[in-house]
Amino acid sequence: MTQRPTRIRHVVLWLTVAAYMITYMDRVVISSAVPTIREEFGFSLETMGGILAAFRWGYALFQIPGGWLGDRLGPRLALTLIVGWWSAFTSLTALSWNEMSMRVFRFLFGVGEAGAFPIATRSLSRWMLPVERGYAQGITHAGSRIGAAVTPPLVVWLITSYGWRMPFFVFGVIGLLWAAAWYVYYRNTPGEHASVNKEELALIHQYAPPQKAGTHNVPWRGILSSSNLWTLSLMYFCYGYCLSVYLDWFPTYLNTHRGFNLKQMGFYASLPLIAGVAGDFLGGWLSDRIGHATGSLKLARKVVAVGGFLIAAAFILPATFTKDSLTCVWFTCVAFFGLELTVGVSWAVPLDIGGDYAGSVSAVMNTFGNVGGAISPSVLAWLVTAYGWNQPFVVASVMCLLGAILFARVDASKPILAT
Repeated sequence: MTQRPTRIRHVVLWLTVAAYMITYMDRVVISSAVPTIREEFGFSLETMGGILAAFRWGYALFQIPGGWLGDRLGPRLALTLIVGWWSAFTSLTALSWNEMSMRVFRFLFGVGEAGAFPIATRSLSRWMLPVERGYAQGITHAGSRIGAAVTPPLVVWLITSYGWRMPFFVFGVIGLLWAAAWYVYYRNTPGEHASVNKEELALIHQYAPPQKAGTHNVPWRGILSSSNLWTLSLMYFCYGYCLSVYLDWFPTYLNTHRGFNLKQMGFYASLPLIAGVAGDFLGGWLSDRIGHATGSLKLARKVVAVGGFLIAAAFILPATFTKDSLTCVWFTCVAFFGLELTVGVSWAVPLDIGGDYAGSVSAVMNTFGNVGGAISPSVLAWLVTAYGWNQPFVVASVMCLLGAILFARVDASKPILAT
C-alpha cells in the first residue's frame, strides 16, 4: 500500500526559520542597547554609527565567501560552523572595553553572520518544491523579523535588571544550542535523511533530480556574467539600505527624536517589525499563489515585490512628517509591511535562477544588500547631524522607489546556468 509522503522537508524548513530568528535576535540586541552603551562610554552619534557599520561591513564583505562555503562544504557542516562563530562573537561583544574593541567584535560577528542567509537558502534548494519556495523564503524571513520584534522588550528588561552586557551572553548561548541541533538533524540531501520515506523523496525528485552530496566547483564565470543577477543585486542594495535604517536606528529615533522613554522605546520599536512579519508571510505566499494561477514566475515575483516597494515609498513620508509620535509609529508599520512584502520574493529568485548554486547566487545579491546596509548607519548619522532626523527617511523613501524600478526588470523565469 502506498504511504503518504512524510514531511521532513517541513521540519527542515522550521529549523531554518529558527536560524533566521536567531540571526536577527543577535543583530538587533545592540540596537536596543545603543542608548545605554552611549551613556556608559560617552560615544557620539557618529561613533555609534561607525560601530553599527562595523557589523554591516563584515557582513557585506563575507557574503560571497559564506555562500561559497555552503556550496563547497554543504549546508550541514557550513551552517553549524558559522552559527557557532557568530554566537561566540555575540557574547564577546559584552566584553568590549572601548570603541575599537567593540568595532572589532561587531565586525567579526558580521563575518560569521555573513554566510547565514546564503547557506540557509542553499540548505533549502534540494528540499523545497518550486511551488513552496516563495512561501519558504517568506516564512524564514518572517522568522527573522519575529526574532527582531521580540528582542527589544526582552533586551530592555535584561538591561534594566542586569546591565547591557547580559543580553549578549544570553543570545550567544541560544545560537550555540541551535548549531548543535542542526548538525544532529539536518542532511544535505533528502536521500541522506533516514526519516524521509520513498514517497516524499519521489515528490521532491519530480522537481530536483537526486544528487550526490559532496563538494562542488562553483561556476563563478557563468554566475557573474548574468545581467539578471546584477539587476537583482542592485535592487537588494536599495532594500538593504532601508532595512538598516529601521533595524539599527529606529529605537534611537523613537527615544531621542520622538520622546519615548526606554521602556516605551522597546515596545513601539517592535510594532513595525511585527507588521514586517505579516509582510514576509504574505509576500512569499502571494507570489507562489500568483505563480500557480498564472504559470508565470516572472509575473508572480515582480507584481508582489514592486507593489511592496511602492507601499513603503509612499508611507515613509507621512510617518516622517507627522507631528504626532504615535501616528508616526502606525505609518511606519505600514511602510515596513510594504518593505517586507519584497523580501521573501527577493530570496525566492536565487532559488528560481540559481539551482544548485543558489547559495552563491544569493550571496552576490546579499553582498549588495549589505553594502547598502553598511553605508546606511554612517550616512544616517551624518544626515541627522547636518540636517535633522527627517532627511534620512526621505532618502529611504527614494531608495524604495528605485528598488521598485529595478525589480520590474528582474526575470525570475530565466535560469543563470543551463540545467
